[in-house]
Amino acid sequence: MALTIAVALVCGLFAQVIAGHLRIPGIVLLLATGALLGPDGLKIIDPGILGTVLQVIVGYAVAVILFEGGMNLDVKRLLKESSAIQRLITIGSLVTAIGGTLAAKFLMDWSWSLSALFGALVIVTGPTVITPLLRRIKVNHNVHTILEAEGVLIDPIGAITAIVTLEIIIHPSGGAFASGLFDALLRLGVGAAMGLAGGFFIAFLMKRRNLISVGLENVFVLAFVLALYTVCNEIKSESGIASVAVAGVVVGNIKTPVLRDLMDFKEQLTVMLIALLFVLLAADVRMADVTALGWPGLFTVLALMFIIRPLNIFLSTSNANLTLSEKTFLSWLAPRGIVAAAVASFAAISLTDAGIEGGDSLQALVFMVIAITVLFQGLTGNVVAGLLKIKRRGDTGYAILGANEMARMVGKLLRNTGDEVVLLDSNPDAVLAAEKEGHKVVFGNALEERTLQRANLGEYANCIALTSNEEINLLFVNKVKDEFRTRRLFIALQERSNRVTPEMLKKSGANVLFGQKFDNALWSIRIRRNIAAIEDWTYIGIAATDEKSAENAEFPVNLLLPIRVFRTDKFHFFENMAKLKKQDVVTFLILKEERSQIVDWLHVNGWKHLEISSAAANPA
Repeated sequence: MALTIAVALVCGLFAQVIAGHLRIPGIVLLLATGALLGPDGLKIIDPGILGTVLQVIVGYAVAVILFEGGMNLDVKRLLKESSAIQRLITIGSLVTAIGGTLAAKFLMDWSWSLSALFGALVIVTGPTVITPLLRRIKVNHNVHTILEAEGVLIDPIGAITAIVTLEIIIHPSGGAFASGLFDALLRLGVGAAMGLAGGFFIAFLMKRRNLISVGLENVFVLAFVLALYTVCNEIKSESGIASVAVAGVVVGNIKTPVLRDLMDFKEQLTVMLIALLFVLLAADVRMADVTALGWPGLFTVLALMFIIRPLNIFLSTSNANLTLSEKTFLSWLAPRGIVAAAVASFAAISLTDAGIEGGDSLQALVFMVIAITVLFQGLTGNVVAGLLKIKRRGDTGYAILGANEMARMVGKLLRNTGDEVVLLDSNPDAVLAAEKEGHKVVFGNALEERTLQRANLGEYANCIALTSNEEINLLFVNKVKDEFRTRRLFIALQERSNRVTPEMLKKSGANVLFGQKFDNALWSIRIRRNIAAIEDWTYIGIAATDEKSAENAEFPVNLLLPIRVFRTDKFHFFENMAKLKKQDVVTFLILKEERSQIVDWLHVNGWKHLEISSAAANPA
């Protein structure tokens, strides 16, 4: 038993590492690894010897995975797409269950009871497969939100529906269907209520630093989540899966001092558990059972993908504010994940113990659904999103190193012109201040891989290093350039410092932010004290000398700082005066106390003030 778990874990993690280098979905290699190491392959691991221990491991792992998935759901975005999400997890679940049942009945020629169980099992999609795919496929935010929310919220519904269906099959009675429907709703209700209570209790404890000793927060929450899952199952069987998903949503949307660290811990734990579970569950399926399904099995999977899923989406989103392309992509992407595999494994064991045939075939068909949907949709999703033109533009989005006042001011300007912005900082006070201003912030060391992954840096085409430490700025930019191939890079250089040379910048392919060195700390203090303001000025040139004046003039950087340039309704960060053209609009950060002196200088050097500013309001 110990060898099986250890080998499955380490090989699963190796598979994920290799998948990352090959840029393919990790679950593809995890399934292949399980099949290779299992009884039908090299016979190194055998999940069968784990017995009931496997079910305990699977249950706890699913609890942690769904809790972590819930933490990543932003309630504000959920509310924007609430209509589509609600219909997907209600009407969509019903369409998939009925469609899956009919497909298994008429294509596989199974009994109605076994077909109904299959239909319930394929309701789920799951965050274990959806979230990694969405990190690679940069689709419109509304589509991203719908798919991610469906993956987390539909898992409890599908799992509970499958368990209730299983119980009806094993213990049939006259009023089994009616009582089963009531029982499913009761389990969801109990789970949701317990999840709400548990989530608010966790958030209450985490908000008060002195209640939980420093360093114990993560393991305390882990223990509480496992306890919540188990206690809910004791109160009402299979309600625990709903409770942890709801608790995760609550905890993830209440700001606490340890939230970022907690999300980081849970994400790493989820990666480990996914690696372990998919290898074990893939090894637990006999290849002979899969091949015995033959063409009917393949046609059943294709029916799920190309008939039932599109019908689900177009019925569920009929009133949603989605384009045809967006609905088509939602129809295309519905890979099944760990919950389907886990419940199918449990159902197969339960049917066998009850003396009912078909458990192994059921598990094999669910495994085939998982393998084909993940492999096919995972490898084609990016191409389909491009053909449907729903991918986010590759030249947008800014990742900013730093959450100081200057970084927040720049972030605000970018957000006000419609760009996605994320700030990265390890200073908790700066992060808290940025969150209060409405910024998306990732707390942690930005030179560490896990922080960059949490920030999803691959989504952002531009990178700005805006701390007061030039060396850190340069290291960050080089790391981002190497790992994410970011298009444009900007580095803030400190006045009176020569630690980073022009040769270093040229080698990095980076530009000097604002076109010159400046005192970052000084300007941050001025913004904090509300003695710095944003103004827009148009360059009109000076008669007789025109562009020559712009080429030779030097800004008094301690009095005003050129931030960005507007030209033909587009803007870019200010680089240098020599590239200015007449009618360009430049956004300046100016020192209020010396405004009269600044205005005189600007007028002399060919600038005209714009009364109606295209920039943001005062950054303070």
